[in-house]
Amino acid sequence: MGESRIEKAMKRIDAALARMDTARSHAANFSVAEGDKDASGSARVMELVNRHEKLREEVAETMRELDVLIEDLEN
Repeated sequence: MGESRIEKAMKRIDAALARMDTARSHAANFSVAEGDKDASGSARVMELVNRHEKLREEVAETMRELDVLIEDLEN
């Protein structure tokens, strides 16, 4: 039997988190490489970093909710 829907969803979430971490790393590297040459660019990078953190928190909360649902289903 193949993977359950929950296992597939968890793998997709993990992959999304990894992509977000990679994007954040690239944004941070870009910001450091560019210095303060372009204030609007730095502001944009900070906006993206903040959005990333907010999404990360939302994903973590969703994961906690999924854990509760899975636990309820198993009991």
